[in-house]
Amino acid sequence: MLNKRWHNGRELQADADSVLIGSIDQGTGSSRFLVFSSSTGALITYHQEEVDIIYPRNGWAEANPDQLVQSVLSCISSAVSNLAALGIAANRIGCIGIANQRETLVAWDRRTGEPVHPAILWLDARTEQTVERLIATTRSRSAAEFRSICGLPITTYFTGVKIRWLLDNVPAARELQSSGNLMMGTVDTWLLYKLTGEYATDVTNASRTMLLDLATCQWDPRLCRFFGLDQKMLPKVCSSAELFGRISVADCPLAGVPITGILGDQQAALVGQGCLESGDTKNTYGSGCFMLCNTGLSPVVSSSGLLTTVAYQLGRSAAPVYALEGSVAVAGTAIRWLRDSLGIVGSVAETETLAGKVPDTAGCYFVPAFNGLYCPYWRSDARGLIVGLTGATSREHLCRAALEAVCYQSRELLDCMETECGTTLNRIKVDGGMTSNRLLMQLQADLAGVTVVRPEMAETTALGAAVAAAWGHGIDMTASVRQSSVTEFYPMTGPVDRLRKFQRWLDAVQRSIGWHRQEDDGEGDAGGSSAGPWAPLVIWLSPFFLSAPPLC
Repeated sequence: MLNKRWHNGRELQADADSVLIGSIDQGTGSSRFLVFSSSTGALITYHQEEVDIIYPRNGWAEANPDQLVQSVLSCISSAVSNLAALGIAANRIGCIGIANQRETLVAWDRRTGEPVHPAILWLDARTEQTVERLIATTRSRSAAEFRSICGLPITTYFTGVKIRWLLDNVPAARELQSSGNLMMGTVDTWLLYKLTGEYATDVTNASRTMLLDLATCQWDPRLCRFFGLDQKMLPKVCSSAELFGRISVADCPLAGVPITGILGDQQAALVGQGCLESGDTKNTYGSGCFMLCNTGLSPVVSSSGLLTTVAYQLGRSAAPVYALEGSVAVAGTAIRWLRDSLGIVGSVAETETLAGKVPDTAGCYFVPAFNGLYCPYWRSDARGLIVGLTGATSREHLCRAALEAVCYQSRELLDCMETECGTTLNRIKVDGGMTSNRLLMQLQADLAGVTVVRPEMAETTALGAAVAAAWGHGIDMTASVRQSSVTEFYPMTGPVDRLRKFQRWLDAVQRSIGWHRQEDDGEGDAGGSSAGPWAPLVIWLSPFFLSAPPLC
């Protein structure tokens, strides 16, 4: 399918050196704009800006929707200035793609375009009681009630549950829905609306809402009724590669340039890694970990806690390609926690240096279930813990335990993938900011017993969005993602030692499950809190850090 040379009735351009592709990558902690060559896939330039994550209460995570838009516009302007410094004209950018953090909800007033509430981020866990009420109204009294339709369990993660919470708790949102003036969507929809005035989403982002029928790739009336939504108020569902609109912000240096591709960030990474054949698997190491396995033209409904999602649909007339996904809520976030909340490292990069000073964790295991556990457990009552502490435990051991936690969580996803696909996955492609940590990559190979393949082109998420945008613009970039040079990490430990450590990790996970209770939610919340979702774990660990020798 991806090798065809025709698109919308005209031949795809085999050589397009004169065309550059812009890529908006709006993530949880930052926004970026990158510019790629359409003929080689090479990164020409980029600009990045951090965005604020707001923690108004324990377990809540929000962002300012206007800051998301302004940061994107600022990145575009700066990247265009970079091009000018390189002697490259901005008019060489032929089209733009969007890759975005998924499941995050933005809602706004149709009449004014103003948000009615802060963006509720994908990792936000405020909807725990909403989830319980929704499950109680299903015929099966099960979180899996709608898996056969949308591929997803009823849990705090997905956008539809966040929409229900918003309508139940924000009067302005209810009033706008009653008057037909409520607009809402994931971050791609919000950015598209503010940049072009169009109200749409792509099928990959729509598949993360719990509102999409995977068979038809359109909003499902039954699911909309279940969540109490007017289907007419939802954005139009499009493919991942077509004309979505043209930038209409007057002072944007790329005004008039078409947006022709949209992919949820993890699906964008799948495309950017060249995982275009059934069985191809990648794992992204960012704030969380997200492992996707291309399952081809048929959706596979998981029985082991994985999610069924749309991988991509390159054009309106193309068949959608599906994937199984395993999601881990906390990966890079745990490393930042060591820096920001505990202060035992001065930088994220220092974690690799410190962890490399010790040969193991000295029996210390870290389960970073700050807001519960995602795949394969789906337990919102889990909370973070560190077990196996002794008087000899050092910050080096804690740093190594944090890195190993990322690897163990990823191994669990890998095991589930093998079970569902009925095959052994000996190689896994990796991407994301954490993959620059060579120790982490070696630990992943050792603890999972697989070869870890890291591409030289690290910007696979943005590249995937560029590939979709190029395709929607009539340019085939898929060959460029298949030709990237790579670094490979091979397992260096034996299977017996690997299994022993993994079993101890699973023991620790079981101790984290069921720790959280509803009455805990009010602790430390008077007047709101800026401490973030990790305050309970910090308090629990305080006696150790207060009585032990200084770690810093």
